[in-house]
Amino acid sequence: MQLDGIHHVSINVSDVPEAQAFYVDVLGLEVLDRPDFGFPGAWLRSGGQEVHLIGIDSGPPVKEQHFAFRVDDLDAVRATLEAAGYRCSKTNEIPGICRQAFTRDPSGNMVEFNERL
Repeated sequence: MQLDGIHHVSINVSDVPEAQAFYVDVLGLEVLDRPDFGFPGAWLRSGGQEVHLIGIDSGPPVKEQHFAFRVDDLDAVRATLEAAGYRCSKTNEIPGICRQAFTRDPSGNMVEFNERL
């Protein structure tokens, strides 16, 4: 068996339009067509991967659980987030590997931004 990468991650959000505004208007993801599954949601794309928003509030997100976007310029991402009113962690560097910072989306899901070194 050989896997060919991650196709998508699905995250629960308490308010789909609010979450979609964060991922599309702030982070720049592309909105995709989504079938009607009988509950609210949105399919979004970043590069070759997708983020699926599921409009089912199942309680607070697990504190440590997160997913990461690869970025070319972490400082620009942090500036964009802060200008849009989102708090971002201090930049952490893992020597020889990456620089990273974290924020939370409007539903509290942790999102990492990872700049490879």
